[in-house]
Amino acid sequence: MKCVLPFNIVVFLVPNFNFLNIPYEPILFGYKTNIHLILEYLAFFVAFRYYVILRRHSNDVISSNNRLSIILGAALGALIGSRIVGFLENPLVSLSQENLIQLLNTKTIMGGLFGGLLGVEIAKKRIGETQSSGDLFVFPIILGIFIGRIGCFLSGINEFTYGRETSSVFGMDLGDGLLRHPVALYELVFLILLFFSLKRIQNKASLKNGDLFKWFMVFYFSFRFFIEFLKPNTFYILWLSTIQILCIICLLYYYKTILNVFKHAR
Repeated sequence: MKCVLPFNIVVFLVPNFNFLNIPYEPILFGYKTNIHLILEYLAFFVAFRYYVILRRHSNDVISSNNRLSIILGAALGALIGSRIVGFLENPLVSLSQENLIQLLNTKTIMGGLFGGLLGVEIAKKRIGETQSSGDLFVFPIILGIFIGRIGCFLSGINEFTYGRETSSVFGMDLGDGLLRHPVALYELVFLILLFFSLKRIQNKASLKNGDLFKWFMVFYFSFRFFIEFLKPNTFYILWLSTIQILCIICLLYYYKTILNVFKHAR
């Protein structure tokens, strides 16, 4: 089904966008490919290479062995967290064999981020590392999420990253004939703004080691809390989705950082 942009809004991500079928499923070597999966793997590769470049040009106070332990802790925590939160997004689904396999394959970046955070904290305690370790990951994470979100957008309704129906100028047909909020595109715009805003903060402000990562988590989880209202979520507790509840938990985790922001704003 054709993806139509009202008022000829130009989306710069894909050339000849008005002629692109959403969901976009390119044929490679005679087989239909999962563009989201391809871009997801690309996101991991590019983000890690970006991290390596940043570390090479930084004065990292953490030793290579401890940094490796931290990365492994982050990876394991992200793997577990993404699966758990992905499952909790649909906890009431009937546990047939088909649904169980689908749930085991379900993952979410929000669970990955928070699970990775907990994995890092556990790893640091085990190796006795006291230095903050998150700042070097900030911009690679943003870049990785950005690439992954392009895949989410191109997958249309095949991935649960589409928005509610809307009659606004931003409404797009993502594959089911309905005009929906393109929340993946909204997030792409936000990520661009977040990337350059944090770069400016890093260059202009006097930040303590670890503050940049805290700012990233606060800003991104705050954005995701509000954008979830534009998605056709199931709201289980207090009219909030699982992702929104996780966002609140994360913001409570960083309450001291948030309070410091308000103190400096006075």
